[in-house]
Amino acid sequence: MSNIVGVPLSLLSILVAYLVGGLPFGYWFVRLRSGKDIRSVGSGNTGATNVQRTLGTKAGLIVLGLDILKGTLAVFLADRVFACDSTGIALSAFAVLLGHCFPIFLKLKGGKAVACFIGVFLYLAPLAFFVITVLFVAAVAMSKHISLGSILGAAAFPFVYWFLNHPPVPLFISAVACGCLIIYRHSANIERLRKGEERVFSFKTSRA
Repeated sequence: MSNIVGVPLSLLSILVAYLVGGLPFGYWFVRLRSGKDIRSVGSGNTGATNVQRTLGTKAGLIVLGLDILKGTLAVFLADRVFACDSTGIALSAFAVLLGHCFPIFLKLKGGKAVACFIGVFLYLAPLAFFVITVLFVAAVAMSKHISLGSILGAAAFPFVYWFLNHPPVPLFISAVACGCLIIYRHSANIERLRKGEERVFSFKTSRA
């Protein structure tokens, strides 16, 4: 069966991926735990790093895990349930990141999609993901900036992915597009890094 009520499965997969990506776990978790709107606290981001700064490491890890799961679920559904080809999987991978960055449930104000990126490529390319994890950890350990590790990881991943996996062209293009989206979402961080004003990573909860 290639469609459901006239809707191609690949298109349905992309829509589902966007909606899954848009599930605002960070917003819901902080709202339930503290009554605060995470978008008005700290960086205003709905992702795990801002949750960690707001409610602590345990809360940040819970949201990180849930957001990673979103990315994995989206490509799993595209691959196994909807039986998409590489183009459909590639588009679904990008769609889940778009959903996280621009969630329809929060008036298009979401996170930076790093965790969704992890979930997507942990499923599609675990070895390449492991290599990038080493780069990420090294960058954060040396700089104390989560944002710098995320930016470098997003920029380097497509090259590592191509070298180790030789993926179909649509999946490689998707990796490039996902990396570019993450770097774009870190534009403010890049400016603060340039000025030497970026926050250093700490396991302590923000007082804000």
